[in-house]
Amino acid sequence: MGGSASGAAQDAGEEARRRLNAYTYLSAPERLEHVAIMRIFCGTLLADLAVPDIMAKLRQGGGSAAGLDADTLTARLEQLVQWGNLLRSSHTVKASSIGEYQRSRSRYQLSKLGERIQRDADGVLSEADAAREVSNELLALVERGLRELADLVTAPGGVEPQDGLERISTLFVQFTEFADSTRDFYAYLGQVLSRYDLDSAEYQGFKELLLDYVEAITEDVAFRAPRISGALDTLWPHVPALLDRLDTHAQGLAGLSPQGENRMEIRVQRSRGRELADWEGLRGWFSDTDGQGSQVDQLRDATLRALQSLLANAKRMLRSATGEMSRRKDLLRLARWFDEAAPQDAHDIAVAAFGLYGARHLGIPPATDEAVPAYTSWWTGPVVEVPVALRERGSRAQRGRASSVEDHSAQKQRLREAARQRAAARAAAADELRSASGRFAEVRLTSAALGLLLELLATALGNAQLSRHVGTDGERTAGFGLDAASSEDAELGIRLTVRRTAGTRTALYSADGDLLLDDLELGISRTSATADGETEASVS
Repeated sequence: MGGSASGAAQDAGEEARRRLNAYTYLSAPERLEHVAIMRIFCGTLLADLAVPDIMAKLRQGGGSAAGLDADTLTARLEQLVQWGNLLRSSHTVKASSIGEYQRSRSRYQLSKLGERIQRDADGVLSEADAAREVSNELLALVERGLRELADLVTAPGGVEPQDGLERISTLFVQFTEFADSTRDFYAYLGQVLSRYDLDSAEYQGFKELLLDYVEAITEDVAFRAPRISGALDTLWPHVPALLDRLDTHAQGLAGLSPQGENRMEIRVQRSRGRELADWEGLRGWFSDTDGQGSQVDQLRDATLRALQSLLANAKRMLRSATGEMSRRKDLLRLARWFDEAAPQDAHDIAVAAFGLYGARHLGIPPATDEAVPAYTSWWTGPVVEVPVALRERGSRAQRGRASSVEDHSAQKQRLREAARQRAAARAAAADELRSASGRFAEVRLTSAALGLLLELLATALGNAQLSRHVGTDGERTAGFGLDAASSEDAELGIRLTVRRTAGTRTALYSADGDLLLDDLELGISRTSATADGETEASVS
């Protein structure tokens, strides 16, 4: 028993998953194309279509699926087959050529589940998001039909089967339409109840909707529900026999019973009112048969909640007259602006709405190399160190005895000594260069001397003037007049003169490496200060 129950539950779960898979095409990325394809199949009755037929209908209807090619359309159709919305047709293909056979051999037809889902989806897409009127006039017809049916059933000989079948079908069509319109209207009413930002015009319409329309519905239901319950109580003992008599008269699809050992089981969905469960649902709508309350009781409770919501909105509007107005609508509009704005525009909106300006370091300026624009956010701006007294006590006053001035004489002495050593090293390098002038190829310079020489050489080459020379052929050419290129350091009393001499090579050797200068001659001389402050050169 346990194994069979578990297997039945597993089969029911698989069946539920299979049916729910048929809804997948409504949420797939290509859902608009799938819906267009399903609408073509729903527009036919018991017809199978090939890919060329579907392509022609899609192009005729236009839309996003009009540009699908044959391969893409075939892939969409196969996917709908896997989900259970379409079925492959067993239609025999008659073709006059191989090409025509290949185009027409794949044919598809609509499944029952796919047709039901697409029909519901089209209903959702086509219906406006508005209040649906309650067909409360049908409630009077339901009451009249039940009373007449009860009188006929309890009369001698009972009701004629055909007459009873017509009355029951009409009765349940009327009741189903009334119940569906009531559910839709109260669903819309619940959507309106969730709003607490109604203005005066909306509130006036909401008040009229509740006080007039809802009250009329509840009064009509409250008036007719006891009468309908009384008619059902009279009719209820005779319902099983009435259903049996109707089945004997007209079995419909339920009378199909294929013969043979391999007969196929056919599941039939009976018309409303042909099953005892339909009558139990009708009776439970008006009477509390299971202790959970009837639909009439739920209708009454929903109306009371709607009236309470109306009173809450009335209180809110009274508070708004005294300055306690709800800003929910304004805040929702501001949130939409933030959601649609660019980052910089969002900052501007925040400043305008809340006065949240950029970071300001009042009284504690940042470092000079950290100038912060006014629009810089606190999150990304540099951190400014706040003094401990200001951070902990909120005061800038210094506490305790003022500290003595720090003595920097030792640091100054170290700096003077370092400057003196650098000056002495440069003077020694200048003396070394003057002594090596004219015989650079015979000596090895120190690193300091070579550095000073390169410094003077770079200055001299930078001071060289552009001059024009006349060639042997009489043409003027441009070149550097290195005969006048020189540089000097008056503090060290040294001058460097650079001359261009074709075919010569000056070699400089040092501890850091060797330097070869082609077509250049270097001359080192001493400078001496004159009485008028000008320097005078003496050639060594």
